[in-house]
Amino acid sequence: MFVYPKIFDVIVVGAGHAGIEAAMAASRLGCQTVMLTQNMDTIGQMSCNPAVGGLAKGHMVREIDALGGFMGLNTDATAIQCRMLNSNKGPSVRAPRSQCDKKAYQFRAKAMCERQKNLEILQGNVLRILEENGKAVGVETNLGLQVRGRAVVITTGTFMRGLLHVGLQNQAGGRMGDSVSTLSDSLKELGFEIGRFKTGTPCRLNGRSIDFSKCEIQNGDEPPPRFTFMPELLEAAEDDIFSLNSYRDGMFHVEQIPCWITHTNTRTHEIIRANLDKSPMYSGKIEGVGPRYCPSIEDKVVKFAHKEQHQIFLEPEGRHTEEYYVNGVSTSLPFEVQYEFIRSIRGLENAEIMRPGYAVEYDYCTPTQLYPTLETKKIEHLYFAGQINGTSGYEEAGAQGLVAGANAALKLKQKPAFILSRAEAYIGVLIDDLVTKGTPEPYRMFTSRAEYRLLLRQDNADLRLTPKGHEYALVSTERQARVQRKLEAIEALRAFSETTRHNQVSLSQWLKRPEETHETIPVEIRNQFQDETWMHLITDLKFEGYIRRQEAEIVKASNNESRELPASIDYAAIPGLRNEARQKLGKIRPVTFGQAGRISGITPADLALVSVWVQKYRADICP
Repeated sequence: MFVYPKIFDVIVVGAGHAGIEAAMAASRLGCQTVMLTQNMDTIGQMSCNPAVGGLAKGHMVREIDALGGFMGLNTDATAIQCRMLNSNKGPSVRAPRSQCDKKAYQFRAKAMCERQKNLEILQGNVLRILEENGKAVGVETNLGLQVRGRAVVITTGTFMRGLLHVGLQNQAGGRMGDSVSTLSDSLKELGFEIGRFKTGTPCRLNGRSIDFSKCEIQNGDEPPPRFTFMPELLEAAEDDIFSLNSYRDGMFHVEQIPCWITHTNTRTHEIIRANLDKSPMYSGKIEGVGPRYCPSIEDKVVKFAHKEQHQIFLEPEGRHTEEYYVNGVSTSLPFEVQYEFIRSIRGLENAEIMRPGYAVEYDYCTPTQLYPTLETKKIEHLYFAGQINGTSGYEEAGAQGLVAGANAALKLKQKPAFILSRAEAYIGVLIDDLVTKGTPEPYRMFTSRAEYRLLLRQDNADLRLTPKGHEYALVSTERQARVQRKLEAIEALRAFSETTRHNQVSLSQWLKRPEETHETIPVEIRNQFQDETWMHLITDLKFEGYIRRQEAEIVKASNNESRELPASIDYAAIPGLRNEARQKLGKIRPVTFGQAGRISGITPADLALVSVWVQKYRADICP
């Protein structure tokens, strides 16, 4: 047994999207951090679709960026197509999405991690958590190396007892070509509740074998939308070969590559139905629960039998590769069946499969075992982030990683915890859902999950979160100053719009009309402020009534959110409390009355009894 000679503040296990954000956050806060990964060459690898963002997910990436995180900037630096989804719908559901160069994203992530101050990287497969007196104090790898630290963040993705399925064949692994982790065995020994989930990925095709003339083209938006609020950080060094895009002359420059659309057909569906007995999902070989909102092509054909076709997106994996990701046909059918049904699709009659689709089962830990800081309730200074908490997607993982890494560092520095409420961010909604309700299936974020989504828009993430990020030292003074200038510009425009007359009414009244936009404003007026400032104000003006209503709802709910529940409360001792309430409150141990009220099955009557008991408890300890 060899003990690494340096004791770290924070140890991050895993170097995927959650691991990177956790390590970056902890190191930004001044903690000596080490990131352990099974393979140095797959840091930041995009295991599934090399795309970032989408509905609600794009909101979270902008929130990560507003808090000084990494994902948005790396996406902008390596994007090959950028779009604003739902651009013709209301502002609360618009969201950026970018297709990335898979290898450029991965290699740039590795380079940035290697250069990050206070961050070291080690290659090693972690076997177990080292625990002493109820606290995490390090990890041990399969080579007998012990790495000691004051806090540990676990971000293992799909690697814990991962099992890959192609047809009825299976092999151990968390990703095709990569080894498995048995860390969940150590977590079981420590008393954690372990579950089993499943996810999947489609095949990849050689672009030279696709007949794009039979497909519908889908171009990116011009000008291309971006994720980062600090685009000048896209300036690449002379020897930076992985940053594909730049920001110059006030413009975000991306050489965009088109995606393509085609569809399955009745012949495709017949082939799949005839071979369902060879699908591990339908033959009972897969035990884990799959993602309901990202179903396999087998699920689509069975559950939506009335549909004659399903849309497929052919998405390039990079600027210097011919690989195409076939979005919409995630599958675990045998290779020969994949080959047959892919070639039944228009434009893919001669398609060559470069990599088959496959399903992967993996262990996860029930997230109700966590505090809102993502620290575990069983072991102090041990944090979980990413798919280990039952989520799916790069964006959900990155958001959790940032929160877990920041809180690990803040606790070591004896500073207040960094917690985002449901009224502050989609990240707050995500974490509150996980630690309060758990998840019976791989969790995916949607705009519908947020009660206050009109306030949690992607365009105002910096206004909402950068001041708080600066308060916790996650964000630079320069970034905070920029947000302050932006706020001042919006307020100046608001005052200007109220005092300026246009078409016999105040400009602010005129802009409330549904048909008016920043583009219909007379040029001599419009040129006095930037377009971005106009768009912020116009959104606020048009939805003023709804925004005020949501703000009032937040104030009304804040009483319960600010009422803390004592950590030592014994729910079994509260007279009259139902057994179900005792069990659920005792298991989840909510930190506020607001969180307690969101636990499934907890009623207002339960909360009233707890409230009386807490008042008595506090009177007893503070007579």
